[in-house]
Amino acid sequence: MKGQRTERLIRTVARFLSSPSSQISLTALASCFGVSKTVVSDDVAIIDDALSKEGIGDIHVDRGRSGGASFVPRLSDEARNELLSEIVRLLSHEDRILPGGLIYYTDILFNPSVAMRLGYAMASMFHGSAPDVVMTSEVKGIPLAMSTAFAMGIPLAVCRFRNRPSDGSAVAVHYPTKIGDVKTMYMSTKQLSRGNKVLIIDDFMRGGSTISGMLLVAKEFGAEVTGIGVFIVSSEPEIKTVNGFQALLRLDSIEKSAPELRIWEKTSV
Repeated sequence: MKGQRTERLIRTVARFLSSPSSQISLTALASCFGVSKTVVSDDVAIIDDALSKEGIGDIHVDRGRSGGASFVPRLSDEARNELLSEIVRLLSHEDRILPGGLIYYTDILFNPSVAMRLGYAMASMFHGSAPDVVMTSEVKGIPLAMSTAFAMGIPLAVCRFRNRPSDGSAVAVHYPTKIGDVKTMYMSTKQLSRGNKVLIIDDFMRGGSTISGMLLVAKEFGAEVTGIGVFIVSSEPEIKTVNGFQALLRLDSIEKSAPELRIWEKTSV
């Protein structure tokens, strides 16, 4: 079907944005729109330039025999800081302060518009790690992990704290919490396979016990952990049970004062 170039560009962008990190055949696009592959390649170059200027990612073109292209979400520093500054402002109201130096953020993560942009930000930090699966634990980490998995074009595996019959057979691991208790975490045998590369995503980390549990799950399956990403990491305690994580925001618990949220500046710990 031959259409005007404006329509063709819009429809091509829609395909890229609806399936990020998934390759789309340029030959198939050319056939669909009734134009040559050269014309489609020119369209992709225009789209690539536009998305880069928006600071949300770029188009990766495979020059091999397949001739495919994919949209790779990658927030620019400006877009990332603008997003995280907005989140900090939203979470800095006094009515969000909870006992124990915590901040209420559930409504932020369960807002699809915000969660999607945070997923792009998280995927940007790990675009070079090439994971096969994103892993998280229920419940609040799921929206962020799902958005990250969508941005990276890979599935999501969820660790549960209670095994359900509908999950089928599952592997159970036991891990200690920061207060000395022992908890159990379950992962369905259908969600992970030996040799999978896993990106762990969580909503909040204080001491790191939950992420330690997920690391044990990955080890039990013979999976390789390629990265750990956290929405908010608490500055206390200073020593965590896990290393090598990256975060978007940092929560500083200030004695005799309200906790303060900041953009995480470190690239790793």
